[in-house]
Amino acid sequence: MIVQLKDGSKIEFDNKKSVLDIANGISEGLARMACCALVNGEVVDLRKEIDEDVELSIFTFNDEEGKKAFRHTASHVLAQAVKRLYPNTKLAIGPAIDNGFYYDFDREEAFTEEELNAIEKEMKKIVKEGLEIERFELPRKEAITLMSEMGEDYKVELIKDLPEDSKISFYKQGEFLDLCAGPHLMNTKAVKAFKLLSVAGAYWRGNENNKMLSRIYATAFAKKADQEAYLQMLEEAKKRDHRKLGKELELFALLDEGPGFPFFLPKGSILKNTLVDYWRDVHRKAGYMEISTPIILNKELWLRSGHWAHYKDNMYTTIIDEADFAVKPMNCPGSLLVYKTKQHSYRDLPIRMGELGLVHRHEMSGALHGLMRVRNFTQDDAHIYMLPEQIKDEIKGVIELIDQIYSVFGYKYKMELSTRPENSMGSDEDWDKATTALKEALDEKGLSYVVNEGDGAFYGPKIDFHLEDCLGRTWQCGTIQLDFQMPERFEIDYVGKDGEKHRPVMIHRVAFGSIERFIGILIEHFAGAFPTWISPVQVKILPISEKYHDYAHKVREKLNDANIRVELDERAEKIGYKIREARMERVPYLLVVGQSEEEQGTVSVRSRAKGDEGVSSIDDFVIKIKDEINKKLIIEREVEEN
Repeated sequence: MIVQLKDGSKIEFDNKKSVLDIANGISEGLARMACCALVNGEVVDLRKEIDEDVELSIFTFNDEEGKKAFRHTASHVLAQAVKRLYPNTKLAIGPAIDNGFYYDFDREEAFTEEELNAIEKEMKKIVKEGLEIERFELPRKEAITLMSEMGEDYKVELIKDLPEDSKISFYKQGEFLDLCAGPHLMNTKAVKAFKLLSVAGAYWRGNENNKMLSRIYATAFAKKADQEAYLQMLEEAKKRDHRKLGKELELFALLDEGPGFPFFLPKGSILKNTLVDYWRDVHRKAGYMEISTPIILNKELWLRSGHWAHYKDNMYTTIIDEADFAVKPMNCPGSLLVYKTKQHSYRDLPIRMGELGLVHRHEMSGALHGLMRVRNFTQDDAHIYMLPEQIKDEIKGVIELIDQIYSVFGYKYKMELSTRPENSMGSDEDWDKATTALKEALDEKGLSYVVNEGDGAFYGPKIDFHLEDCLGRTWQCGTIQLDFQMPERFEIDYVGKDGEKHRPVMIHRVAFGSIERFIGILIEHFAGAFPTWISPVQVKILPISEKYHDYAHKVREKLNDANIRVELDERAEKIGYKIREARMERVPYLLVVGQSEEEQGTVSVRSRAKGDEGVSSIDDFVIKIKDEINKKLIIEREVEEN
């Protein structure tokens, strides 16, 4: 048999070999680091035996699939430790996730901090035991019997969802066995660097009508140093948590009266409106027209758009005049109705319509998370209607616009091309055309991207933009979706050169995505220390004593006249205390005024970036800060004052 490796080289064997044997033959180092493999497109264990010609890729922890196998094995170690210590606990599921894994357990009480410590100690014992991990299969009926006898009701439910003729796979390590598709490592000894992080509630199968389970979140790494770096990043992330900073900086509130519906406070509204003003300026220059469409529209519209069939569970509905209506979860149907208000010619196209539309989507209460996951948000939508021959140029234009916006905030980003999902509308031909157009636009721009198979919208393929923040975390924000389906469903058209009516092609796209979520990302990226141009308070004036309040008012008036956002601290507090508080509020510039400043018509400037910048005339300071604001500069911190 011939084994072709991912670098194109080929190895020939006379007898069947396990993947691990093949890895050993290539390099002992590779065999030590190997976690799983890809055989003819299928991810498998290292114990998989090869007896025919195959294409083989061996994954280590440096590969995503390798990380998943490693962390999935760690989740079984966690479950085994829990069953040893608390044998009456029932097992649910324990997948690998980004940066770690979790396992859901059914027990009467949530796990305490002390219990987590005990579980982690038991996990270390299991790792030290170096238990061999074995895989075996059973027919569906026997698998149900086995799990029933073990009292694992959740596993029984999962098996019953599988087809009658399924072969059900299990993994066993020591006395512990679990229903699992795999893949897994060869033994528990490899899982050395792990940490239990937190406990949360989670509904079984994500359904709020089901029982609430206890979910233990954890992480695992192949190297201790990598784990320590990750844990340090988590500590830094806690300091930057947008929910904590949002409250401290008086930006927004999350209240019990509106779970999932954030309240923006005055300073948060300034930040939000500054982003909106910037959005409007960029889009005006790029040839977009702004529209506004209703929040509530009737059921017939949502039936026509396909949302009623594909998205109804996430929509809020109501009855008006004995007819069904829904609060919009998306802006696109309203945009299509705007397009239909007049007849268009091919000469009009492309038509670019932007909308800052408030949308509502029902999220389960357990999924809500500050501004990152909410039930209502402002989507910075735009819809472009174009001729087929304009597709690539318009996609390139959108990519350039989104790049311009992200660059202003200093973000790097990665791109994904997501293809047709199972639950989709439209013909194969339309999907092929749409996917090819997106791919060609990316290729012609010379951009790198990964293909995310089956993750497109139900009406078309898409390009997603994943921002990378200062901690290396990624956030999916911008998206470009090409759509042949909605124009057909809404029967929109244009008059072509031939005088006949034709269907335009449609692009759906966002840059911020959700403005609320983008603000949450900005808060954590900048740790609340926003660039001056978007900072809710750009300058704070600090008079040394009450004697200089009149002069401080004159300084504030000059800054106000220059459209600089300024606050005046007139409290009877010592100047050192005022400075420390203003620094905690992340204000970019502090202006201290006293006797010498009043006599000379100056201000003493202290900046967040450079500390004490000395004395400046008011006019010179205004010129300096206006230049920084107008250029939307991001000034890195140079000193950290004590």
